[in-house]
Parts: sequence; structure tokens; C-alpha cells
Amino acid sequence: MKTQSPPGGRIINNGSISSTAPRPNSTAYTVSKHAILGLSRSTSLDGRKYGITCTQLDVGNAATDMGNHAAAGCVQADGSTRSEPMMSVDNVANTVVFVSQLPAEADVLRLEIM
Repeated sequence: MKTQSPPGGRIINNGSISSTAPRPNSTAYTVSKHAILGLSRSTSLDGRKYGITCTQLDVGNAATDMGNHAAAGCVQADGSTRSEPMMSVDNVANTVVFVSQLPAEADVLRLEIM
């Protein structure tokens, strides 16, 4: 993206609401999503002079094969297990399209969708 002509572009990283609101017993996953946050912010800062933007998209409870377990019930901070509301994965896709179509001067550092 730095060397192409014209330079620049938009990167959208897959984050998670776990980077700010982790579930119990999810240390490894939460740490990995914190790493994506650092990567996204550093990329946005370092890419600025090249017209490169970087967004972390934090997705919560999208109805996918990987995420559908939340509808059945997840352990909460108080130790109870409760069903959680789910959203259509189409909302995530529409958000990616929205961010990708922003003008180059608009940099969305982080966006959380639930």
C-alpha cells in the first residue's frame, strides 16, 4: 500500500468486544484481541503519512457457526449462564462495506457492533 501508485488504502481488522469486555475463562482469546487493537492503532499511526487507514471492527454475538453458542448460553461475570441476544451477520458485512466506502481522509480507529 505504501509503494503502489497512488499510495494508500484501508485496512479493516477483525477485533472483538472481548478486547474491552472479556468473558470469564477467555484469557488467550482476550489477549489476542488486545494485540489486534495495538496492531490496528500502530498501523493507523504509521500509515497516516502514506494515506493508509486502519480500523478495528469489534463484533459482538453475530449469528455464525462460531458465534451461535452465545444464544444457547454463556458464562457471565457472576458465574451464571445466560442466553445472549444475537444479530445477523449481515450487519457485520454492511458495516465493513460502510467503512470501506468512507473517503480516504476519514479514519475510523475502532467500531463496535452488537
